Amino acid sequence: MILKNGIDQAALIDKFTDATAKQGEALRKAVHEATLKGLQGRELTLANIRQVLGTVTKAASAGAAGSKLPAPDVEALLAKAFAGMDGALEQAVVANQRALQQLVDQGVSLRETQLKKALVDIAKMEDTLLASVRKAAPADGPWTGVFQAMQGKTTGTGARASVALEQLMEDTQKNLRDGRAMSLRATQAMLDSYATLASGVLIGMSEALKQGGAAKR
Repeated sequence: MILKNGIDQAALIDKFTDATAKQGEALRKAVHEATLKGLQGRELTLANIRQVLGTVTKAASAGAAGSKLPAPDVEALLAKAFAGMDGALEQAVVANQRALQQLVDQGVSLRETQLKKALVDIAKMEDTLLASVRKAAPADGPWTGVFQAMQGKTTGTGARASVALEQLMEDTQKNLRDGRAMSLRATQAMLDSYATLASGVLIGMSEALKQGGAAKR
C-alpha cells in the first residue's frame, strides 16, 4: 500500500471506480475520512491543505474516469467527493478556531503578526478548497458540472470560517476591554506552537467523533 500525503490513493480510486449510483453517501464519508487522515499529523498550513486536497481530488478523478456509470451519476458522485472534502476542511477551520481561542483566552492578542496570519489563513480556507480542487481536477468532464453547480454558493468551509472569525474578534475585543494580556515571552512561546496546536486539536476532534460513532453503534 503506497500512501501519498497520508492517503491511500489506490483504495480511494477503487471506491469510485466500483461505486454504484446509490453509494454517494458512502463515498462522501470515505473522502471525508481520507481528507482528515491526510490533514492529521502535520501542521495545518494552507500549503499542506492544498497538497491533501489535490491528492484526494486526483484519486477521485481517476476512479471516476474508470466508472461504468452514466455521466450524470459520475457527476453526482464527484459532487459527494467535494462535499466530503468540504466537511473535512470545516473541521480544520474549527480546529484552527479552537487553537486560536486557547491563545485568546490566555490573553494573547490577535494583533500579533503570527496570529494575524492565522486569521487570514482561516479566511482563505474556502478559496483554498475551491482552487485546490479545480487545479487537481481534469479541465473537462464531470467535474465541470460540479463546479457550475457551486457557483454563487457558500461552502460549509466558508460559512464556518465566517463564524469563527467573528467569534474570535469578539473575544479579542472583550480581552482588550478587560485589560488582559500575556507577557511577551509567554506570548511568543504559544505563538511558536500554534500550527502544531491546531493539528493536535484536529486529531482530538477526529478521535472524539470516532468514539462518538462507536458509542452510537
